Amino acid sequence: MINLLALRIRFVLAAAALAAPALAQTQPAYQGYTLGPDDSVQVIVYGQSEFNVTTRVKADGTIVMPLIGIIKAAGETNISLARQITDKLVAGGYLKSPLVNVEIGSYVSRTVNVAGNVTTPGIFALDRPYHALEVLLKAGWVRADGASHVFLRRQGQPEQRLEVEQLVRGVAGADPLLMPGDTLFVPPAETFFIYGQINGPGMKVILPGMTIRQAIALAGGVTASGKADKVGLVRGGGKEIDADPSQKVQNGDVIIIKERLF
Repeated sequence: MINLLALRIRFVLAAAALAAPALAQTQPAYQGYTLGPDDSVQVIVYGQSEFNVTTRVKADGTIVMPLIGIIKAAGETNISLARQITDKLVAGGYLKSPLVNVEIGSYVSRTVNVAGNVTTPGIFALDRPYHALEVLLKAGWVRADGASHVFLRRQGQPEQRLEVEQLVRGVAGADPLLMPGDTLFVPPAETFFIYGQINGPGMKVILPGMTIRQAIALAGGVTASGKADKVGLVRGGGKEIDADPSQKVQNGDVIIIKERLF
């Protein structure tokens, strides 16, 4: 049988590689990670270890430095915070030309959530600008039982549906830049059931635009005693009807491949 997960992964990696140049062209200039409450920083003043400190940004957005006291860190990048500390050391008469470096230890204040049918759901730091495709890849990508679309939930805005195929193809406007607090949710895939004279009976995932004929192929084709154009269909809990193999498969369909009459 076809390994759908392996095919999906190969398709995604190849398409993402093709899409990367297009995404790079549209990505805005990055000014650096903006610090916020609960982020941790390490401040190093080279040659002056008494000023070195590793600390966490407080709820009010400040940190405390030896001798120079309280400094507002929230809203600053590591570069602008280092510049601010440098200015205060000079203005206070502590050092003439200090060399200050600020490294971010943990990214807590700016995160996105990934939930649903992905390999590794969880909370991911926005340590740099990320598009939806990149975060899904960080989460291990959509599982084989995941849908072909993703919902982007952003506070104060209507839920947005993102098509996975458009994400990996790099369709313009299809792969939004994520914001802190965003949630990507991958729902379960729509499925159908197929049984009777079929080589691979059971529950299957509906692929975009799938017809009954394609569903039969996905399930390994009919057995020697089956007939591909003799198909029963139960939809929405109703009665079984004769189905045209060119019909589109819908969520919850039950497809019955009947026996050939000799």
